[in-house]
Amino acid sequence: MPKAVIFDVDGTLIDSNDLHAASWVEAFRHFGIEATYADVRAQMGKGGDQLMPVFLDPDLLREGGEEISTFRSELFKRDYLPRARAFAGVRSLFERIKEASQTVVLASSGKKEEVDHHVKAAEIGDLVDAVTTADDAECSKPEPDIFAAALERIAPLNADQALVVGDSPFDAEAAAKIGLSTTGLLCGGFTEEVLRTAGCLAIYRDPADLHECYQQSPLAL
Repeated sequence: MPKAVIFDVDGTLIDSNDLHAASWVEAFRHFGIEATYADVRAQMGKGGDQLMPVFLDPDLLREGGEEISTFRSELFKRDYLPRARAFAGVRSLFERIKEASQTVVLASSGKKEEVDHHVKAAEIGDLVDAVTTADDAECSKPEPDIFAAALERIAPLNADQALVVGDSPFDAEAAAKIGLSTTGLLCGGFTEEVLRTAGCLAIYRDPADLHECYQQSPLAL
């Protein structure tokens, strides 16, 4: 049984991936950049530093990337964040994990303000032992910085004593780079095939399904 469970937030605990994708499409359009919703949606799980290079040429990224990122962040907080809701079963899952005396950590590519909103929405503030956000990492997923920061917060526990729960292939890729294993959830919109190919040990529908299957899941083995 792992001594710590490290959770991604957007798409894993909070139904926000569609909202993030829509806000990016709107922001790109504002700056005259054409990007389809489907193409942007496929990049969910990355932070802006990793997502923008997919859609912006190097010159535009260098000259206007910061302005686009700031516009998108403000747009999301104003028009999209209030619509984000926690998936069913998040608090029950966290309560089950705490009953097993496991440490709970959140590791998100989102801004601290967004993560604070999500923690409140999911009603899990009293069940979380540590939080890392985009503010704690130089690069976002699929780089491992955020998970590395999470491990630093729970030291002396190490990668062999922890497990990641995420919804995107970028969670699994980032975790693997520093020796963390990942359990995948389908609620973020990625297929089982995509998550397994990225390296997820096991796949569950959503937090409620993982809670129901906890005893037979990697969280308890």
